[in-house]
Amino acid sequence: MSEKDDMLIYDEDDSVKFIQNYLPQEMKGKFSNDDINYIVDLVYDFYESKGFINEDPEKDADVEIDEEELIAYVIKNAKKDGVGKFEAEEISFIVQGELEYCDSINMFE
Repeated sequence: MSEKDDMLIYDEDDSVKFIQNYLPQEMKGKFSNDDINYIVDLVYDFYESKGFINEDPEKDADVEIDEEELIAYVIKNAKKDGVGKFEAEEISFIVQGELEYCDSINMFE
């Protein structure tokens, strides 16, 4: 296995730690690790519902994600599931943190 293959290993615990560190100071401690995992799971549910997750690397294409639609999806589902009442700005920071984590492990290359 090459070093690049090692870099593509997504680790949920590392992702949560990364996002916790990514959050602005005023939001630190507001979200438990379980909250962040739940929100990240909703993000990937959204991607899947839109057909953005593709198992065939030959069909990979640049994807434009409507962040407002993604955030609304997360907020709506969190409320429906009774998990919490999240603000759009808070969800945006978590989404950005997840994207930065994925970028840091070269997941998008």
